[in-house]
Amino acid sequence: MKKTIAIATVLVILGFGAYNKVYIPKHTFSTITIPNGQMDVKVNGVGNVGAKDIYKIGSIYGGKVINLNVNEGDFIKKGTVIAYIDSVDLKDKIAELIASINKLNNDISSLQIDKQSAYATSLYQNEILNKNRSLYKKNAISQLDYEKFKVNAKTSQLKVKSINAKILSLVNQQKQINASLNGLKEKLSRYTIVSPVSGYITKKAISNFQIIMPNQTLIEIVNPKDVWVQTHIDTRISGNVKEGDSAIIKLRSSDTLYKGIVSNIKPINNSVTNEREIDVSFENLPIPFYLEEQAIVDINIKILKNIKKVPSNVITIYKEQTGIWIEKNKKVTFKPIKILANDGKYSATNDITTTDNIVVPNPKNKPLTNGMKINIKN
Repeated sequence: MKKTIAIATVLVILGFGAYNKVYIPKHTFSTITIPNGQMDVKVNGVGNVGAKDIYKIGSIYGGKVINLNVNEGDFIKKGTVIAYIDSVDLKDKIAELIASINKLNNDISSLQIDKQSAYATSLYQNEILNKNRSLYKKNAISQLDYEKFKVNAKTSQLKVKSINAKILSLVNQQKQINASLNGLKEKLSRYTIVSPVSGYITKKAISNFQIIMPNQTLIEIVNPKDVWVQTHIDTRISGNVKEGDSAIIKLRSSDTLYKGIVSNIKPINNSVTNEREIDVSFENLPIPFYLEEQAIVDINIKILKNIKKVPSNVITIYKEQTGIWIEKNKKVTFKPIKILANDGKYSATNDITTTDNIVVPNPKNKPLTNGMKINIKN
C-alpha cells in the first residue's frame, strides 16, 4: 500500500512538473496591439547605371590624330579641344587663296585709280564737246571738227565703262575665291575636334598619332545630368509607377542610399521577361560613377495613411487563408485580413482595430487552432 502511494505521489509530482515545464510553455504566447500608422508603398527593381545620351565624338575626316591628350575619367567642359586631325596641305591651299585675294585687291585698287583718271578725262571731253557744240551751231567750226570732239567724248565714256567692267570682273573673282576660302576654313575647323558637351570621358577609343577613318569615334562622353539607373520592373507591379515618383537607389559598390526620381518610362515591355524599363535619375550623382554597375531601386508609388502596420511574423496562413490570430479571454480566433501592401517587414491592412489583441505565433509552441486556450506571456 505504501509503495502504491509513493508511486502515485511521484506520478503527481512528475505530472505537475510536466504541466509547468511543458504544457504551460507550449500554450504561452506573446500578444501585441497595432496603432494607426502609415506606410510608403514601393515597387522594387534591379537595373544598371546607364545614361540618356552617350556622346560619341569623332571626326568626319580621316587622317592622323594629333594632340589627343585626354584620358578616361577626365572631366572636360563644353568647347574643350580634344584633338587635332592632320589636315595635310589644307593650310597651304588656304594660303594660296589668301594670296590670290590680296593680288585681286591690289589689281582692283589700281583699276580704281585708272577709273578716277578716265572719269576726269571724260568730264573734260564732255566740257570741250559742249563748248564746241555752240561754235558748231554758229558755223564757227566745221562738222568734221565737231564730230572729232564727239568721238573724243564718247571714247572717254567708254573707257570709264571698260574699267568698271574690269573692276566688276575682279570683284566677282574675289567673291568666288572668298567662297572657296571660307569653305576651306570651315573644313579646316572640322579638323579640330572639340567637345559638344561638358562631361566625363568614359571611353578612349584610339591612341595619339593613330590614323583614323572618316567618322571614326575618338572618345565617348557622358554628361552627369544624363546618368540614370535603367531599372527593370515586373509589369505586374510597374503599372502604378509614374514620372516624378521619388526613389531610393543602392549601388552594388556602396552601402550609401541615394535619392532618385523617375524620369523616364519606356513605352515598350520586354515580351520575354515581362518587365518594363523605368529610368531613375540621381538627385545627387555619386562621383565617380561607373556605367553598367548594378543597382537596386525602390520607387515610392503612394502613401497609405491610417492603416495598421502588421509585423510580418504575426501573419500566418490558416485553412488557405491569410490572416492573424486574435486573443480574447485567453482564447484564440483566426481572423482573415486583406493585405494592402507589404514593405518586407510590415504588411498594411484595415481589417483589424487598435484594440485587437494579436497573438505572436511561435514555432516552438503548439500550433494555434480556432478556440484554443492559451496563456498570455507577461
